[in-house]
Amino acid sequence: MTSATWDQYRGRLETYFDRTALDAWAQLTSDAPVSKIRATVRAGRDEMRGVLLNWLPADLTGLRILDAGCGTGALAVEAARRGADVVAIDVSASLVDIARERAPTDMPGAIDWRAGDMMSPDLGDFDHIVAMDSLIHYPTDDIVAVLAALSQRTRGSIVFTVTPRTPALMLMLTMGKLFPRADRAPAIVPAKLDALAARLSALPGVSVGRTRRVQGGFYTSQALELVRR
Repeated sequence: MTSATWDQYRGRLETYFDRTALDAWAQLTSDAPVSKIRATVRAGRDEMRGVLLNWLPADLTGLRILDAGCGTGALAVEAARRGADVVAIDVSASLVDIARERAPTDMPGAIDWRAGDMMSPDLGDFDHIVAMDSLIHYPTDDIVAVLAALSQRTRGSIVFTVTPRTPALMLMLTMGKLFPRADRAPAIVPAKLDALAARLSALPGVSVGRTRRVQGGFYTSQALELVRR
């Protein structure tokens, strides 16, 4: 799957994470002190990561996992600790470098760190795919197209997040433009959940499973599960 909008948004994200906010995101995903605003984002991301990992099998030994949009690698590391063979890929080569440097070497599983497009067919097939906060920057049409394509390369499930379109969140996104640049994320495209779920339910060979919202401070994200049937 590729489209003009996919390539356009992907290019913006690469520029943002590699040039504009690399230091801020490296700090956010570490134990270093951060602003109160970013502390709520850190806490929300930690909670969401736990949700998605809990939706995967407890024992991942021998399973092949795609961490699509791995960032600095926290989720990939936890999956490898549970025995998974992880392909961890991100559009930002700089974030992948940080992930590689931070990753422990004594894990039961293995991690193949890559910079590039998570949609590349060269990555192969997987037992499970995780896309945490990596689709939230794309329009619904692209989200559906991405998940449709990835579902054809998934034997088990895809667990992912989107940003739910709510009045409170839209107000918060507007307010966020008033904060210092270091406290801003790249443009988020909120999704209408009912419409998205209906379109995903119509995809062949998959069904919509669990869903859960994580919300607190300046972090709001909705986890969803697609299961092969």
